[in-house]
Amino acid sequence: MKITALLVWHDRCKRLLLGTLSDMVREFKGVLTMATNVKLSDDLVKAAGRIAAIEHRSIPKQIEFYFKIAAIAEANPDLSFVLIKEILKSDAEATSGHYQFG
Repeated sequence: MKITALLVWHDRCKRLLLGTLSDMVREFKGVLTMATNVKLSDDLVKAAGRIAAIEHRSIPKQIEFYFKIAAIAEANPDLSFVLIKEILKSDAEATSGHYQFG
C-alpha cells in the first residue's frame, strides 16, 4: 500500500472513531466503493464463499460485509455482533425506501 493511501486510510479511521455509528456506516460505504486487488488466502476465500452462498451475497460483498461489522465493533466494543448487523440492515432499508416484514 502506498504511503499516501495509508495516510488517507488513517485519516478516515480517525474520523470514524470520533463520529457516530451512522457517520461510520456512511463513511464505510464511501471507502468500500473503491476497487482494489487484494491477495487473500484460499482458506479465507473458501470460508467467505460458503457463508456468501447462504447469505445470498457474492464473495467480495461477504468480505465487505464482515469488514464493516469488524470495523464498527472495533470502534464500539460495547455493541454486540447481532446489534451491529441489525443496525446495518436498518440503514440499508432506510436508503432503499422500503421495509420487508418477517
